[in-house]
Formats: sequence, structure tokens, C-alpha cells
Amino acid sequence: MTCQLIVAEKPKVAKTIASALGKPTAKAKKKVKYFEVDAGGKKVIVAPAVGHVYTLVEKGKSGWNLEYPVFDIEWVPSYTAEKGAKFTKDYVKNLEELGKQCDEFVNACDYDVEGSVIGYNVIAHAVGANPKDGKVKRMHFSTLTKGELQNAYKNLEDFDSGQTNAGLTRHVLDWYYGINLSRALNSALRKGFRGPTLSVGRVQGPALKLIVDRELEIQKFVPVPYWQLPALMAFQNQGFEAMHKEEKFWEKEKAEQAFEKCKGSKQGTITKLEKKQFKQNPPNPFDLTAMQIECHGCLGISPKKTLEIAQVLYEQSLISYPRTSSNQLPPAIGYKKILESLSTQGQYANLCGKVLGFEVLKPNNGKKKDQAHPAIYPTGLTPGKLTDQEYKVYDIIVKRFLATFGEPAIRETVKAEIDVNGEPFIAKGTRTVEKNWHELYEPYVKLQETTLPGFSEGEVVDVKNISFEEKETQPPKRYTDSSIISELEKRNLGTKATRAGIIETLKNRNYVSGKPLQATELGIKTVSTLDKYSPEILDENLTRQFEEEMEEVIAGKKEPSQIEDKAEEILIKICNKFKSKEQNIGDELQDSMRKARDEQNTVGKCPVCNEGSLMIRRNPKTKKRFLGCSKYPDCKNTQPLPQRGTIKKTDKVCECGYPIINVWTKGKKIPWKLCTNIKCPLKQLNQKK
Repeated sequence: MTCQLIVAEKPKVAKTIASALGKPTAKAKKKVKYFEVDAGGKKVIVAPAVGHVYTLVEKGKSGWNLEYPVFDIEWVPSYTAEKGAKFTKDYVKNLEELGKQCDEFVNACDYDVEGSVIGYNVIAHAVGANPKDGKVKRMHFSTLTKGELQNAYKNLEDFDSGQTNAGLTRHVLDWYYGINLSRALNSALRKGFRGPTLSVGRVQGPALKLIVDRELEIQKFVPVPYWQLPALMAFQNQGFEAMHKEEKFWEKEKAEQAFEKCKGSKQGTITKLEKKQFKQNPPNPFDLTAMQIECHGCLGISPKKTLEIAQVLYEQSLISYPRTSSNQLPPAIGYKKILESLSTQGQYANLCGKVLGFEVLKPNNGKKKDQAHPAIYPTGLTPGKLTDQEYKVYDIIVKRFLATFGEPAIRETVKAEIDVNGEPFIAKGTRTVEKNWHELYEPYVKLQETTLPGFSEGEVVDVKNISFEEKETQPPKRYTDSSIISELEKRNLGTKATRAGIIETLKNRNYVSGKPLQATELGIKTVSTLDKYSPEILDENLTRQFEEEMEEVIAGKKEPSQIEDKAEEILIKICNKFKSKEQNIGDELQDSMRKARDEQNTVGKCPVCNEGSLMIRRNPKTKKRFLGCSKYPDCKNTQPLPQRGTIKKTDKVCECGYPIINVWTKGKKIPWKLCTNIKCPLKQLNQKK
């Protein structure tokens, strides 16, 4: 009897797939569950991986080393190479044993580049099967609903060599660049210096340069003064605002002349009135980037967290696959069926009723396509228990889906020109005349409504006040988590699934910090040093070119070896050039690293001497951390610290004068707020209570 092994990306997904194919029997080996099911007389085993259970390493080497460049690499089980991946061992061993029982194999991991790589590595390395011999198939689905999984199994596709080859190639390139360039950077830095590890990568470098360039632009910005004449007016007791037609006076004398002419005036006359109505089309369906940007703007949820939540919703069969670059919804997903299912959820019943009442169900599709998956949409299944954030993300996905079917909103702009003693003022208003799709997307419609009074040309308005204001031009805005991801997408840097993670890496390396994103001194110095000695590392054009070539691999127009050989050739040149300047690079980076380290370790001002700073130190003998004054030995103020958890400084100071810190401990969502004074009177008072 034929036995077929279906490899799922995660344990929960394995159970969902098995349940869709029949009545599964749950079994377990070493606490790893897998499922057996009879599918049309065929014995089918559905077993999970846990994401990437294989990783790339340098052949024959282990442990920390700074040798570069290196290109001799191989795939190995993650548990043999990464301390944090020990839990994957049981999953790999389980797949190895189950693979021996089977003669057919199906990759049912997420249908994208990463899912193809995960499934391929399990089948090729754990099972030992050749994906090209015809015995390996692919399941292609965009939702984990029973019907779609059954259809995907019924219509198994051939091994997806394009996606798999592109994914394997991307991993090789990321290893080549990430390991070699990071080793080069740390090799330069380690000469006489001990500090935190730096990293740079194929996409990380160009992404950091974008943020640093913006920061330098802000620092170099020279404000230019200008003057404005805003006015408060009223018509039939309805107040409104107006601005002098010049809007910005770049010469103070001209602004003063205009102000002198109209100040003190009590009335103005409407000399010209323009009204225009326009249609505002409904939004496009969500692709991943658009969803991350919207959740960040409307819900305050970071792009990385949004993707994590979307993955949870996907695994619960509530939404379609989130890692998509498409903003198009094809008719094949069954608009009416989804809407009818959503209408059974009380909070969406009225909205779904409106949409189902439309003569034609046609979403306002965008122009972006993804060959693997449609835009993100709700499946219609009713959610079980969701966290507050999970519900918010689910709600915005549902309402975005509904809004795409809506009628265009009708908005009206009004522009009134008002003469005040010979000086022209302009009042502008924009209002929504017919909400239409707005009603389907509330409360996520973010539009400014400014309604002007119903005056006509020739009518007189009251002038309440005219001000003379001096202002300055403002520097460009810093990137936010969402705007930098949008910028990376525009420049074709990274992938839809990796961009949020790249930004988190930049934060973790202390290259950028804060909200919005501000390049740190370390980030700025790293970029300026690399720009000076090895600008190729920061070259976004090279990174973009590789991304475009990866698309050619997916299409079967290019062989992986062509791209890998080209990357190796380029990196050899970069590394040889870097080595010749290694001492210079190290010297320039060390100072900024010391400053960054000191800044991270400083928690606040020393209240004893009022000159030094309290800094996190370590006892050289016991290795225990404590707070000590930077003015030691002149100031011998020391304070004990908790030995567990991550310490983060705050801007707050206790009533006793000592800085307050946050201590983040594993498994806790809220930090422990702690006064750094062991003899704080408030502590003693609380202890007595």
C-alpha cells in the first residue's frame, strides 16, 4: 500500500490539513504529534516542521571565527548549529523516521519562497528524497479552510522548482553577504576593542543608509523664516478660518505691509466662490505592506507585530495567506459566499447586507499581482477567542474587504476668495457629501472634514481677528516603522516577508532607535565609515539587481549558479578592498562604539555628586552588575542591581532623586519599574506597609 508523507510548516497547520482530508488519528513520537489519515484508500501521514529546521553553515567549521571571505557552505539541521533551535531536533528526527515509511511526498508548507525552502529541505535532507524524480508534489492553497485544502490535495501540483530555487539562492546570498560582511566589520572592530557585535547584510546595509541619510538631511537642514497672516472669520455666527492668499511671505516687509492694510478690518467680501465635487474610489484590497502600514497608522501596531498577528489569524483559518504582494481579489474566492458567512457574525451583519444588496459584486482591485496568492481577505469563519490586538487586526481586514466593494464616496471641495480692505484671503473646505464606502470602513477612514458656511459670492463675512505670525520651514520627517517598509518596497529592497524583520535588526543592533526612527551615532558612524572605505556594501542598486534576478529564477529564466557565482565574485572584491582598509575602519568605529556602549549603560545623573552619571558596571571578580558613578574614584556612589532581566533606562526620576529604570524579565509583558536607590524612603515606607 502506498504511503504518502505530507510536510506541513507548523504543528497546528498539520492538524488542520489532516482534518480536512479525513478523520485523522493523532500519534506522537518524543512529544511531537503527527497525524495518520485514510485519503481515498491511501495511507497519508501529515507531519509538521516548525519553520526552518535546516540552516546554512560554513563547512567543517564551528564556533565563533572572523575568517572571511568564505563560500563553502552546507545545509544542516538547525539544532546542530544554533543554541536557540534545540527544540527542532525532535521534529527533524520524527520526519526522518516517518520518511522511511513513505514512498510519496508532498510539500504542504506555505506556498511562497520560504515555504518552498522549508519543505524542500525536509524532503531532500531529512527524508532523502529527490524532489525532481516525480515523487514529490506541492499543495497550493491560500487559506486553511476545509474546502480549499481538499481542493489543493485533489489537484496536487508538480514540485515548484522556480520558487524553491529562488528561495535557496536567496538564503545563499543572504549568508554570503551577512556572514562575510559582518565578519569583516567585527574583525576590524576587534583589534584592541571589546564591545557588542555589529552586523551588516545585503538588505540591512542599504536600509540603514536610507535612515541615516534622512537623519543627516535633518541635521544639515537650515530653517528659513516666513510669515503668515491667518484670519478668524464668521458668517451668520458660523466661524471658519482663512489665510492670506500669499500663504507664505518670504519677505517680512511685504507681510507687514499686507498686515497693516487689513488689520482692524471688521468685514470682508466674498469675491469668488468655487465648488467642485469628486469621486473618491474605495481602497484596494490589502497586500501585506498596505496592511502593515494601515495597522500601524490606525491601530498603532508595529509592522512586525502585525505580521505575527496575521499569521495567527491565518493559522486559525480566519484570513487568507498574509505574505502576499497582490492587491487583487479574484472572483474564484467566492465573494458572495464569504459575505454571507461574514453576515452571520453579528457585528458585520448590517454591513454585509448592504454589500450583498449591490447589483454587481466587484472589488476595487489594484495593479499589484502575486502569482502565488491573492490579496488578504477574511474567510468568513467565525473567530473563537482572540486577544484585543488580534481582534483589531481581524476587524480591519474584514472591513477593508467590505470597503473594496463599496460605491465611490462623493466629496466636495469649496474655495472662497475674500477681500479684506484690498487684501485677498482664501478659505478652503472639504466635506463628504455621500459616504458610501466610508460607512463600510469606519472607524478606519482617516479624512479631514472642514465645512465652510453656506455663503455666496458678493456676501459679507465678519472678520474676527487677523494675526501676524512668524514661522520657519521644517526639516523632512523621520521614517516611521511603516514608512520605511513602504520605502523599501518602492525600491525593491528585501521581500514582503523580511522587511519588518530587517528594521527590528537595525533596532537591536542599536543602529536606530525611537519612534519615529532616528539613526543613532553608531548607525551614522557605521554608514559614514562604510561609505568612505567600502560603499559597495551600502549600494542599493546591487541589492535591487539581485532581487530582480531572483524573479528570473522563479520564472525559470536564470540558473541559481549564475547568481551565486556573480555574488561570490563581487564579495571577493569587496572583502579584499575591506581588508586593505581594516585598520582604518576599526579605528573610526571604535570611538562611536564606546560612546554607544556608554550611552546604553547610562541610566541617569548621579544625585550624590551631581556631576557624574550612574552607569551599569560589572564586578570583575563576581561578574555581578551594579550601578557606579562615572566620576569614580572621586565619587564612590554605588547601588546594587537585579542580576536577571534586561535593564532599560527611563526619563523618570524618583522623589529621592535617583533615576528609575525598567527591568524586563523573560515571559513578562510589563516591566518592573525600579528606583535605583537601595535606601529609597519610598521603598522603606512601602515595605513597612
